[in-house]
Amino acid sequence: MGPKSSLDEVTELLGNQVHRLNETNFSIIFLGLLPAKVDWLPAPLRLGLAGGPLLIAILLSRLGRIGPLVVNMPDNTNRALRELGIILFLACVGLLAGEKFFVTVFTGEGLKWVGLGVLVTLVPLLVIGTICRKVHRMNLMMLSGLFSGSMTDPPVLVFATGMAGSDSPAVSYATVYPLTMILRVVIAQLIALMVL
Repeated sequence: MGPKSSLDEVTELLGNQVHRLNETNFSIIFLGLLPAKVDWLPAPLRLGLAGGPLLIAILLSRLGRIGPLVVNMPDNTNRALRELGIILFLACVGLLAGEKFFVTVFTGEGLKWVGLGVLVTLVPLLVIGTICRKVHRMNLMMLSGLFSGSMTDPPVLVFATGMAGSDSPAVSYATVYPLTMILRVVIAQLIALMVL
């Protein structure tokens, strides 16, 4: 039980309607889709459907509310959307890659790219994993979340969370994923805009 002044403040804010904490308002998340004009670039910078809502959600979770709008997502809604998002993501990746996957991969050029992909993926993971484990004494579950966040790889997070039986991997995932995602979106656009 909190101090009476705090309870009175919450009562005034919510109008004594506890059910408002169980409501989810998604409309404000899409503010991140608006383009940002940067003077030295020939076109506006856009964070897109991945980076925009993510950045706005981080800001909103920090603020907690905007005027009368309480920014809250109930745990059940969060879990349901997370599972649905991962299912849709994997389905889309499979549908896009499936048609020419075997024809592309099992050629000389395809195998070269697969080998380079394995190298580019494994070397940073082994180096950072060794440093985090030996120097910072991170456990395997925290490392799993860190790796999945740095590669923006939700299926690895789902696997690690299932193995851990807790949200421990999600904590380290959440610390790395937003920065990685936003940097990927922004750097790709900057490269494209500066080359054009």
